[in-house]
Amino acid sequence: MSGTDDKPRNGFFDSLRARTVSTDVSGTVPRGLKIATAYAWRFLVLAAAIAVMVWIVIQLRLLIIPLLAAILITALVWPMFTLLLRRLPRWLALVITLLVTVAIIGGLLWVAIWQITQDAASVRNRTIAGIGQFRDYLIDGPLHLTGREIDDAVRQGFGMLQEQAQLLWSGALAIGSTIGHVATGILLTLFILICILADGGGIWRWVVRLFPQRARDAVDGAGRAGWRTVITYARTQLLVATIDAIGIGVGAALLGVPLAAPIGVLVFLGAFVPFVGAVLTGALAVFLALVYNGPWIALWMLVIVLGVQQIEGHILQPLLMGAAVKVHPLAVVLAVAGGAMIAGIAGAVFAVPLAAFVNVVWLYLSRRGWEKPVDAGPDDLIWSTVPRSRRMTA
Repeated sequence: MSGTDDKPRNGFFDSLRARTVSTDVSGTVPRGLKIATAYAWRFLVLAAAIAVMVWIVIQLRLLIIPLLAAILITALVWPMFTLLLRRLPRWLALVITLLVTVAIIGGLLWVAIWQITQDAASVRNRTIAGIGQFRDYLIDGPLHLTGREIDDAVRQGFGMLQEQAQLLWSGALAIGSTIGHVATGILLTLFILICILADGGGIWRWVVRLFPQRARDAVDGAGRAGWRTVITYARTQLLVATIDAIGIGVGAALLGVPLAAPIGVLVFLGAFVPFVGAVLTGALAVFLALVYNGPWIALWMLVIVLGVQQIEGHILQPLLMGAAVKVHPLAVVLAVAGGAMIAGIAGAVFAVPLAAFVNVVWLYLSRRGWEKPVDAGPDDLIWSTVPRSRRMTA
C-alpha cells in the first residue's frame, strides 16, 4: 500500500468546515463577531426547535390541555390521596379522592349559580342606575364632558375589552369552541386523572424506559424533582386560593356586596393564576361594591381585599405550611403574560407550574443531580419554597 493511504481521510463536513472557516477573510473577522454569530446560529436552531414543539402542541391541543389539567389536578389532590393510601386500599382511596374532588367543585358551582340567579335582577337594575349617576356626574361635575365624548370613550373601552377577551378565550391552545370539545376535554381529563392516580408510578417507569439506558437515571431524577415542585406549587396555590376566597367572600357578604358567593368562587379560581388572578378578581369585587353600594363600601372592600392577601401571604401561609413562598415577580408575570398570549386562559393557568417544572429539570440536568444532590438556592428558581429559618436569617 502506498504512503498516501496512511493519511486520515476527512469527511464531507470537515472539508466544508475547512473551506468555509480557513479562508483569507476569516482572519480579518473580529473575534467578537465570530462569537456573536456562533451564538446567533445556535439561537436560531433552538428557536426553530421551540417553534416546532409549539406547533405540535397546537395541533394536539385537545389532548395536551386535558393532560396538563389532569396532572395539575393530580398534584392538587395528591396529599389527600397519599394520606388515604396509608389506611385504605388503592382503589378505595382513588374513589374517595374523586368523589370528594367532584363534590367540592360541584358545590362551589352550585352555590355560585344559585346566588347569581337570585341576585341577577337587582344587580342589573342597580348597575344601570349607578352607571346613569356616574354619567350625570361626568357631565355636570368638574370635568364637564359631553355625552358624545362619554359614548366614544365607552365604545373604545368595550372594543378593547372585546379584543382582550377574544385573545383569552380563543387562544391557540383553547380547549375548543364547541360544547362537544369542552365535554370531550372534561371526560378526557377525568380519565387521565384516574389513570395517574391508579398507576402513576407504572406510567412514569414506562416513560423512563423510552430513553436510552445511560440517560434513564438522569430522566428519572429530573422528572421526580420537577414533580415534587409541581406538588408543592399546587398545595401552596390551593392554600392561597382557599384563604383568599373565604376572606374576600365573607368580607363581601358582611358589607352587603351582592354576589358574594360568586366573588368567592372567582377569587378561588383566579388564585391559580399568580398575581394576575388576585388583582383581577379583587378589582371585580371592589367594582361591584362601588356600583352597588357606593364609594365608602367600595373603599372598605378594597381594604378587605388587600388585608386578606397580606395576612395570607405573611401570617397564615407560613404558619400553616411552615414555609414562606418565594416567587420572583418578574419571572412569574412574564410567564403568565406569555402563556396567555400563546394559549389563552389555559396558558395563563399552566404557565407558572410549567415554567417551575422546566426550571427545576434544567437545573437538575445541568448540575448532574443524579450523581450528586442538587442544592438549588432560591435565587436559582423561578418558584421555590423557603423555610422560615432561612428566611429569618437572610
